[in-house]
Amino acid sequence: MTAPVATPANTANPLSPGQALRLLVLRNFIVYKAHWKLFLTGFLEPVFYLFSIGIGVGKLIETFTFNGEQIPYAEFVAPGMLAASAFNGALLDSTYNIFFKLKYDKLYDQMLATPLTTRDIAVSEIVWGQLRGGAYSAAFLLVMVAMGLVHTWWALLALPAALLIGFAFSAVFMAVTTYMTSWQDFDKVTLIQLPLFLFSATFFPITRYPDVARWIVEVTPLYRGVALIRELTTGALSTASAISVVYLLAMGVLGLIVVRRRLDTLLLT
Repeated sequence: MTAPVATPANTANPLSPGQALRLLVLRNFIVYKAHWKLFLTGFLEPVFYLFSIGIGVGKLIETFTFNGEQIPYAEFVAPGMLAASAFNGALLDSTYNIFFKLKYDKLYDQMLATPLTTRDIAVSEIVWGQLRGGAYSAAFLLVMVAMGLVHTWWALLALPAALLIGFAFSAVFMAVTTYMTSWQDFDKVTLIQLPLFLFSATFFPITRYPDVARWIVEVTPLYRGVALIRELTTGALSTASAISVVYLLAMGVLGLIVVRRRLDTLLLT
């Protein structure tokens, strides 16, 4: 019989996925704790939009017919702004921040010198983005309730719906970021962000579009998020909600798979 081989004292044991996730999320929390003002501005932007457009412009516009129900303009715009807030938060967290960590700070190279894996990095960055986006969405939803813009218990599902939107866009934008080579590439991100924000039925019904344009808008991801949250906050549910959930979930899973493979290619080869 051979004697058991002793493990060197300086050999680190592999981390479980849960341990790695907790460690990396805690690391992000410690880093961003000193920059709490950034969180405040991220919350105030959609609230200011709601006040200026939903209430200001809403005084000039009569009620809308949405899924057979008459609702005030502010109630129509607010869920759209909630979805757009989740979208913008995911975009900022998973593009600029990820690009800096990947290309300049070389943070992920340092992490891979430990027992962490590319899967741990991808999952933890997306989860951190969800925690940050979830805080924004919960606060915004409370503002909607305080303003009397919510009249149904279905609105409780708007928060997990906002998290689903954040997950889908975080995964996809993080995957896109791994292909970027310079800061100039972010001009292309803006080129995508602005049309999605303006033309996803955020500020006016999709029925106002011509048929061809309507079909194009209906297959865009932000519209699926806007439609989902608007149906939940108004209580006017339809099969579109189920379609949106499946769409966004598939989008997030696909993005996560691409991120993992891209990080393997960039950091392990």
